[in-house]
Amino acid sequence: MDNAGPKKTCCESVREFFTSAKFLIYMGHAMSTWGDRMWNFAVAVFLVELYGNSLLLTAVYGLVVAGSVLVLGAIIGDWVDRNPRLKVARTSLVIQNSCVILCGLLLMAVFQFREQLVELYNGWILTTCYILVITIANIANLASTATSITIQRDWVVVVAGQDSSKLADMNATVRIIDQLTNILAPMLVGQIMAFGSHFIGCGFISGWNLCSMCLEYALLLKVYKSTPALAVKAGQKEQELKQLSPSKDVERDQSPEEFSQPLMNEASVVAKPDSPKQHGCCYQVTELLRTLRAGWVAYYNQNIFFAGMSLAFLYMTVLGFDCITTGYAYTQGLNGSVLSLLMGASAVSGICGTVAFTWIRKKCGLIRTGFIAGTAQLSCLTLCVASVFAPGSPFDLSVSPFQDLYEHLIGGKTLPEAEYSLTTVHTGGNATTAAPTEELPPLQSYMSVSLLFAGVIAARVGLWSFDLSVTQLIQENVIESERGVINGVQNSMNYLLDLLHFIMVILAPNPEAFGLLVIISVSFVAMGHVMYFCFAFKSLGSRLFLCCSPEQKVETVDSPSLPAIV
Repeated sequence: MDNAGPKKTCCESVREFFTSAKFLIYMGHAMSTWGDRMWNFAVAVFLVELYGNSLLLTAVYGLVVAGSVLVLGAIIGDWVDRNPRLKVARTSLVIQNSCVILCGLLLMAVFQFREQLVELYNGWILTTCYILVITIANIANLASTATSITIQRDWVVVVAGQDSSKLADMNATVRIIDQLTNILAPMLVGQIMAFGSHFIGCGFISGWNLCSMCLEYALLLKVYKSTPALAVKAGQKEQELKQLSPSKDVERDQSPEEFSQPLMNEASVVAKPDSPKQHGCCYQVTELLRTLRAGWVAYYNQNIFFAGMSLAFLYMTVLGFDCITTGYAYTQGLNGSVLSLLMGASAVSGICGTVAFTWIRKKCGLIRTGFIAGTAQLSCLTLCVASVFAPGSPFDLSVSPFQDLYEHLIGGKTLPEAEYSLTTVHTGGNATTAAPTEELPPLQSYMSVSLLFAGVIAARVGLWSFDLSVTQLIQENVIESERGVINGVQNSMNYLLDLLHFIMVILAPNPEAFGLLVIISVSFVAMGHVMYFCFAFKSLGSRLFLCCSPEQKVETVDSPSLPAIV
């Protein structure tokens, strides 16, 4: 009988964990992220395949997606703030998955009847299908942005309550899920398309999103019912008090925190739903513009403005495992097998960064963790700078950046040979294009490319720790009624810097200029961490350099000395 007690307690603890709101959020996020990663990987491959192995449609899709989030990020966040949490989660979830399903079905029809569509109306029907696919996929991405804001930036904070350690653990677990799905999901759908067909791949993704939508909503509904705090929003409570109490009483009882962040609250309270002006189209358009402006103004006036900007500056870089870096690696003699191993090492490094974040935060505090992570990332990136001047580097500024473009335009080619090979690699060998006739010459030394990827992989530890630090700073220091709009503007800033880095590559696309892009990227990362240092020093002063115990540290974020924008 004495041994029965501990066993029962252990079983109850396990059952309590698997039925807790925290675990249910993990499950829902894993399913959602898995579907997103499969779709994001597959849609780029589908667009390349549909347009004759050209990157034109993929580039247009990327530009539309980035531009949409850049322009509409604040409006999406404001919509998240103004509506009940369950309504926001349900609406964004249904729109996102329905758009992906519709896109999948449309792509299946295009793959099945492509030859017939080319002949109809001189190919205009097929062009219309391309436009519909890009438009619907963009709507799905906007809905995914709303889902990410409401779940990862709001629900997680409410479920964690006032426990900062629990919030840090939840953020780290969510990021580990992101890392794992980012590697495993594309591998799965890639194998399906390689051993099956693009038609089967579209059907699998559509079926996954149909099942996932129902299960995700069931999990979120259970989380919502088990966490009563999710049913009440600060903005809604303030609006009810504003209507029930005289204005003077509200002004007298207003807390300093509410008084210091009045922009979006006033916009949500002052607006009168019964006003006849709101029925006009012109008023609705100007209201959206006012919301957009108010969102950016509120973001600028936040006490964590410098921290958010520092995170955005990290997106202005070519030092990541995207198509640009992998394309450069191919020109340096690395094949698809080596690149896949490097991506796996990058994922492991990112997971180590999330684990390091939770440990360092407990020892040194949240703000110091960001400072330490930024220093570590910048130190590792010095290897990338060294790779520019190491043996085997093609760095040569005497070569015109537009030489390759000119040659391909004159020669009538639509893609460099390397892009053909990359298309074949990313589609699992299922591309219809023949292999390139010319092979790249072997390098004399792999020292440069080795230093480059050593720096990129090692820097992931600091990068993900820094990302988690800034994310939690935003979660803890932005008032509840503004979480949506502030995170929406943050997403817009991230996409803006990401767009700039693609423009930078367009201006210098040849491998000889990649070293210059590396130096510019490291410079932007350094500027971002300088901004974070200003934020951290303003918040902690000389205590920033004192590694104190958790019981001794008291971190308060002071508002930076910025002029208020009205």
